[in-house]
Amino acid sequence: MEYVQKVLDKQLNHMTTCVIIPTYNESKTIRELIESINQQNFKTVVIDDGSSDRSASIAKEAGAVVLRNENNLGKGASLIRGFEYAIKNGFDAVITIDGDGQHQAEDIQYFIRLAEYSDSGLFIGNRMCKVNNMPLMRLATNKLMSLFISHIIQQKIPDTQCGFRLIKKELLEKLNLSTSKYETESEILIQTSRLGFKIESVPIKSIYLQEKSSINPILDTLRFLRFIIRTLWNIKN
Repeated sequence: MEYVQKVLDKQLNHMTTCVIIPTYNESKTIRELIESINQQNFKTVVIDDGSSDRSASIAKEAGAVVLRNENNLGKGASLIRGFEYAIKNGFDAVITIDGDGQHQAEDIQYFIRLAEYSDSGLFIGNRMCKVNNMPLMRLATNKLMSLFISHIIQQKIPDTQCGFRLIKKELLEKLNLSTSKYETESEILIQTSRLGFKIESVPIKSIYLQEKSSINPILDTLRFLRFIIRTLWNIKN
């Protein structure tokens, strides 16, 4: 049994993957996350989005490659910069994971194992299997946005707002993203579907502490709705 596991692990290592962490003032959680990823022998790339705390220096101390935006450009802009790094350096896939400690690094293996034997282009975490600890407002927002996006792409995605994802190089190279904030994650799903790639959901665990979300419930919701309206308009025309 141990031999079989070693063979399987060796097969999984054939897909060269880097982990991209868009970060904004996550000095309390970023070190532990990077160290957990390092234990799994993945390259970690932190895009620090103009943090005012020690996020960037702590990430570098923990062994991550750190790309720093001088100003706060938005999560989408940070993801795009990370994608450009991965493509330039020849990785077969990227894992995106939030830097606030909500996602568990050990769940990365579930994405890798599925991606190795699936022809889907994108794999997205699904936190909706167990929502006991999810804040009520976040749960309601996630369900509403997931309903909208699933309808647009004609694929049922239970948790479209989850930032824990694996994207294969074949898809990554074709994405042409125009947004720069939180709606970028929805734009990725829409473009993935339009490009003809399948999307699969991966059940994951999430940890909800008393952390303050960097999402502005009013501005970011309005920005998302504007993005959806523009997308629907483009589809009709």
